[in-house]
Amino acid sequence: MNNPKTDNYHELIKLTNNEKLREMERVLPRFCTHFFVGIRDRVSTRTRVGYAYDLQVFFRYINDYVFPTPYEKIADIPLDAMEKIEKFDIENYMEYLTWYEGPDGVQHHNEERGKCRKLSALKSLYTYLCESELIKLNPAALVRMPKLHEKNIIRLDPAEVAKLLDTIENGSDQESGHQRKYHQKTAIRDLALITLLLGTGIRVSECVGLNLTDVDFDNGAIRIIRKGGNEATVYFGEEAEEALSAYIDERKKIVPISGHENALFLSIQNRRITVRAVENLVKKYASEVTTLKKITPHKLRSTYGTALYRESGDIYLVASVLGHKDVNTTRKHYASSNEEKKRLAANMVKLRKDE
Repeated sequence: MNNPKTDNYHELIKLTNNEKLREMERVLPRFCTHFFVGIRDRVSTRTRVGYAYDLQVFFRYINDYVFPTPYEKIADIPLDAMEKIEKFDIENYMEYLTWYEGPDGVQHHNEERGKCRKLSALKSLYTYLCESELIKLNPAALVRMPKLHEKNIIRLDPAEVAKLLDTIENGSDQESGHQRKYHQKTAIRDLALITLLLGTGIRVSECVGLNLTDVDFDNGAIRIIRKGGNEATVYFGEEAEEALSAYIDERKKIVPISGHENALFLSIQNRRITVRAVENLVKKYASEVTTLKKITPHKLRSTYGTALYRESGDIYLVASVLGHKDVNTTRKHYASSNEEKKRLAANMVKLRKDE
């Protein structure tokens, strides 16, 4: 992602996604390009890239299993073929998604959430084609979304949070000499990064996109770019301030590679740290704290949201701080679950009354 056109992380992400979308458009039917142009003001480029990948799976399936005479390439599928697809073809496709083999021989598995995403892409395409009066029939509108089963929200409890931060600061007893040496190089950065995630609830993409100029110590705030592209100010507390200040003192001594001079969090190679690298370091440290929970950066966000709701009881505040557009999303994730009350409930019912 070292593009000479710009050193802005978010612009680079947009450019990269636009390039991916153009590549995908070349292998998809031509009318898909009209669709991607038509929805560009309503959804992000990243979402359109996701749609492109999902639609490619659909067109491969339709070409292989539905059309009596398959087209040489899915790019050759004409617009009028969309009206020859029936409701049960799409329902069979949904069943196919449970387990299928891609053209590269890799096995793919989808549960309800993955199926919902792929059906959503198809419904969006059909809706656009119908609203644009390019076709009249919309079989996708007749297919119901798979029912999503609610999952328990995984988060760290306060004792686990403290242990996680202690592990980052002091290292692990299980470390080899080489691992300890590496840990000493990155501990200050890792502590600042994870303290910021835990202390603000920002997304990992928002975190890695931070620049030095986005940190405002006078107001105890950072400026981030939200998932939809909007700018937001997020405030941090004393613990995050202390960890950030210590890291930035070290950061000033580092000479980043060209194009990464303004990045706040740098990798060991002195370039902007990636989302994957943050995911790996969270996984590494969290494995020292708990083996029963699969902790990701998003789970640190859930940990913050839960703690904020527990302390404030204000679901609108939690929604605002986390950048949720719909407070019902926040309510579903945080207000409907109270682990402390569940723990207390375990001792509320006595099976044998004391004599």
